[in-house]
Amino acid sequence: MDVRLIWLALGAFAIGAEGFVISTLLPSISADTGVTLPQAGYLVLAYAVAYAISAPVLATLTGTIARRNVLVAAALVFAVGAVGASLSSGYWPLLAARVAMAAMAGLYAATAQATAVSLSEPAHRARAIAVVVGGTSLAVALGAPIGGLIAGLVGWRGTYLFIAVLGVLAAIAILAMLPSSIRGEHRSLRERFAVLSLPGVVPALLTTFFYMVGPFAAFIYLAPLTTTGIGLEKAWLPAVMLAFGVGAAIGNTLGGQLADRVGADRTVIASAVFNALFLGLLSIVPHLDASVRAPVYLALMVPWGIVAWTFLPAQVSRLVSLAGGAAPLVLSLNGSALYLGTAGGALLGGQVLTHGSVYDLGWVAAISPLIALALLTVRLKPRLTPMPRLG
Repeated sequence: MDVRLIWLALGAFAIGAEGFVISTLLPSISADTGVTLPQAGYLVLAYAVAYAISAPVLATLTGTIARRNVLVAAALVFAVGAVGASLSSGYWPLLAARVAMAAMAGLYAATAQATAVSLSEPAHRARAIAVVVGGTSLAVALGAPIGGLIAGLVGWRGTYLFIAVLGVLAAIAILAMLPSSIRGEHRSLRERFAVLSLPGVVPALLTTFFYMVGPFAAFIYLAPLTTTGIGLEKAWLPAVMLAFGVGAAIGNTLGGQLADRVGADRTVIASAVFNALFLGLLSIVPHLDASVRAPVYLALMVPWGIVAWTFLPAQVSRLVSLAGGAAPLVLSLNGSALYLGTAGGALLGGQVLTHGSVYDLGWVAAISPLIALALLTVRLKPRLTPMPRLG
């Protein structure tokens, strides 16, 4: 493995830490900015939409610039946005800072994956992309719990300063370790979206979207689910996040192995089924006897994390097989679909809390991976065709 991929993954870790720690910060942000918890959750919605839109647009605008420069600039501006978030005086300045961070996160992710492909031999490109994406998985396992602990000690603003430091460290490492000679090819938005005409790509991207709506509808609002639904103290949130994150790290590795051994389609199907099952259990556990409620809830976090994150590497494998030589473009769109799913989860979870209760989060969220499962039957194994002529 090219060790330079590790530094690309460090940036993915910084970005992922911000994206996942937000769920533990929402109650404090809600109280500090004077908005309701669902309104605070819409900070996630704005971030996800900005990320999804910025990734293809900014990648197009910066396509011919040296990738090292793009990555360093994206990481530094991301860090500046994190500092701005920590100093924000209210809800709207915080939202603006997170939108700016999302734009840089989208640019960084798209450029980092393309750079990983450039640094690798053709036979190892999927593995190289997995290393970069692994930074996000590590952020779930370690970054989010650490950020939650920092928030418990010095407040949510301190967490954003921690994230800013991570962004600066990533920028320094990339500047030192990556060559300046790697440049991308200019591709227009039309060329980037032309891959949607490949057989099976659109249903696959919709599968990603609907699958991600489910777990994030619950994950974003883990704080009220843990405190109000289960009855645990707020101090337990980092432990809950850590348990889920450990499962996510296991699932990220397991998903790739299962995709190779039993097939990506079967792995994605199993992940959708079991994710729906675990989400449904999140609505059942709060009604258990108080003596077993908390232990059962905590015990669910690791296997739920495994199931939820088994999907991603298997889905990447499916998309690579569908796209062939257009894989980097399709994977970029898959990143947009993933974050749009996050946005959908934030919106769905917020509506559940507004019009229902925290006890409804699990079973409502479980519907979404079942929709993804239905989409998988549209065209599980489409006939592979060459990439269409672009332009």
